[in-house]
Amino acid sequence: MDKYIINGGNRLYGEIDIQSAKNSVLPILAATVLTDERVTLENVPQITDVRNMLRILECLGCKTVLSGNDVQIDSSCAVSYEIPSTLAHELRSSVFLLGSVISRFHRAKIAYPGGCDIGLRPIDLHLKGLKRLGVRIDEHNGYITCECQRLKGNEIMLDCPSVGATENIMLAAVLAEGRTVIKNAAREPEIEDLQNFLNSVGANISGAGSGTIVIDGVSALGGGSYRPIPDRIEAGTYLIAAAMCGGRVTLNGANGEMLSSLLHKLYENGCKIAQKDDKITIQADSRPRSVKSVETQPYPGFPTDLQAQMTALCALSAGSSVITENLFETRFKFVPELRKMGADITVADRNAFVSGVPALRGATVVAQDLRGGAALVLAALAADGRSEILNISHIDRGYSAMEYKLRAVSADIVRVTV
Repeated sequence: MDKYIINGGNRLYGEIDIQSAKNSVLPILAATVLTDERVTLENVPQITDVRNMLRILECLGCKTVLSGNDVQIDSSCAVSYEIPSTLAHELRSSVFLLGSVISRFHRAKIAYPGGCDIGLRPIDLHLKGLKRLGVRIDEHNGYITCECQRLKGNEIMLDCPSVGATENIMLAAVLAEGRTVIKNAAREPEIEDLQNFLNSVGANISGAGSGTIVIDGVSALGGGSYRPIPDRIEAGTYLIAAAMCGGRVTLNGANGEMLSSLLHKLYENGCKIAQKDDKITIQADSRPRSVKSVETQPYPGFPTDLQAQMTALCALSAGSSVITENLFETRFKFVPELRKMGADITVADRNAFVSGVPALRGATVVAQDLRGGAALVLAALAADGRSEILNISHIDRGYSAMEYKLRAVSADIVRVTV
């Protein structure tokens, strides 16, 4: 078990390189099962979730080779349709393999997926969509078993714009017979990135990024190289860190358009932001002003994956804020830990009422999940004194070499093995 030791109070200056998006890389890795030809993904983050997905692919019979930040996948030798339960319990995104494994083998078996405990995340929309494509599904003793003779295109109306369900249906429909139309599809940039990857290896998909996606099934997919989009959540986390600590930080390989909802809030906080090509520079010269409200919504609204970090920023801002979490019902689990650092936050149902304090103080706190853990790191960077962040394995699921990137911009942070 590793922990972070952080001596807070340093202003941040320098540059940070942004990795490819975790939430793009994982479904694209799942998509590589669909082709017998080699695929190379570039700038892949070295995070726990990616390592677990690669282990799952290897258990299916795929060959994977890491070279620096690139990974090569050869699925031509894939033979298994069972996704190991030990790995499925570790990785929520293992559910993405349902669509691609069913398409490849006409059957799949998986344990209910795990991941961070941030509330109920049922996969009923995934299963309903797969049934519309002709999949027979049996749920028994914690396992999902799927079978089909032939996947056939159909029209699928999602009850809500679920990112995971949209991606899983896309993966199942790529090689299906005929046309599949997904209505009320999720619009996140990662959906469009999956479309672009699949089209780059021979799929015929249009409409990703809108509410309607059309997939015309093809007979086979090829191989090639692909660089996924930058991680907007990693970029947003470091932008908020600069806003909390003060200073001037430039993010390389970032996409401002994907972060527009956050950037508007940071303008309200009083930060100065400049964008040029794939660079975003933030400058914070004084204590941030409060924003009246932050409400998480599906893209292009404010992302739930930045809610915890934004709450930490509001805890230090001059004034009061109301944070509303619309997507996950237990995503305020980090708040009691922030209170140990002096934050003034009251949670009622899906709302957090934040009264900004002039300063936070160092403390020993425990990361409960990925994004909540990141928020505690940001709070510790801005706090007076020494903090210890325990249980940072959660943070490792989504941030590659966080301590090195932060030290590069003058933060005092070290990883210690307990």
